[in-house]
Amino acid sequence: MEIVIKRIDERTIKLEKEENDLDSFVFDFVDVLEKYTDYIIISGFISILFGRSRGTEDVDIIIPKVSEENWIKINKALLKDFECMNTDNIADIYSYLKDGLSVRFVKKGQIIPNMEIKFAKKDIDYLSLKNKIKVLFNDKELFIGPIELQIVYKKKILKSGKDLEDAKHLEIVLKDLINKEKIKYYEKLVDELWKKT
Repeated sequence: MEIVIKRIDERTIKLEKEENDLDSFVFDFVDVLEKYTDYIIISGFISILFGRSRGTEDVDIIIPKVSEENWIKINKALLKDFECMNTDNIADIYSYLKDGLSVRFVKKGQIIPNMEIKFAKKDIDYLSLKNKIKVLFNDKELFIGPIELQIVYKKKILKSGKDLEDAKHLEIVLKDLINKEKIKYYEKLVDELWKKT
């Protein structure tokens, strides 16, 4: 699979590759979500997006905390093509999100892949939202957390074999786009934020 990656500016990356089924699932979901709220995609999907060949059952997404009234609008819009794996009750879904839990949405009639959505609750979540990166993917766009922060978080906090491989993949594939000063900044910041938790 040929993949072309270019940095347009500090907050924009252009990506050209063949869109796969997982990419299409993500675009279908964020096309609905972005009409109502800000969002960022984080974690494993980012390395897959940039060419890492590995499977995943879920895609992690963070949104700012919204009111129950706004969540009802989002949920109703999602229910045209998606269903919540946790419950059919919109009030319960909102309660889970408000309590810091994640909820999972799938395309109707499917089990995987699923979109694991949660409200921003930690400082690192808000930092990621504030510094999100736009990825221009062929003729579409989506928003991801800062690449440097993803690498640091996977290496310093998550540390599983899969996460370390994801981080290594991003470091190799995006070596010309990664800001080493930002890596140092995020390493120090993650250490400080984790002391607070």
